[in-house]
Amino acid sequence: REPVTETDVPAGDSDDAEPAEEPVLVPHRPAGKALKIVAAVAALLFVAAGAFAGATAQQYLSDRALVHTKLDVARTATSAITTLWTYTPDDMESLPDRAQKYLGGDFAAQYRQYIDAIVAPNKQAQVSNSTQVLGAAIESIGPDRATALVYTNSVATSPVTKNIPSLRYLSYRLTLERRDSKWLITEMTPVTSLDLTPR
Repeated sequence: REPVTETDVPAGDSDDAEPAEEPVLVPHRPAGKALKIVAAVAALLFVAAGAFAGATAQQYLSDRALVHTKLDVARTATSAITTLWTYTPDDMESLPDRAQKYLGGDFAAQYRQYIDAIVAPNKQAQVSNSTQVLGAAIESIGPDRATALVYTNSVATSPVTKNIPSLRYLSYRLTLERRDSKWLITEMTPVTSLDLTPR
């Protein structure tokens, strides 16, 4: 038996084989004018959208900071007025010390003088006073200065008047200044006074 050689293997029909396709090369063409305009507009829109988002976020944060400051002033004014005008015969002498943390400037000294002057007669008459803040509104506000309107309901009782309550609705305009991150009352002006005490 003769060995099989390479020439003995059928090579197939050469007419049926398809030639490999040659790749078609296209010459480079620069981007058209319209495409450049579209790309430029898209880039501008992206930058504008980023700037708008940044401005909106900055305004949002600024508004939130302002609201926080107004709330801080309103809370301080409410706590201060409640403390300044709520007392009993037993704790009236210490009232200026309790109120000191809310007061600043000349007003702190004026308030102390006023309380010192009424301690003796009020203790003798056994006067108790309770003040409730009904509302507070910010009139103006800046970085270190603010004005607020505070509306109160004040009730005083004394054995001298058979403990018949003295009812007064009072409102004050407060001037506050920020010192060391705290708001202090530097001026207090009465605005309205309505006495509803039974006669």
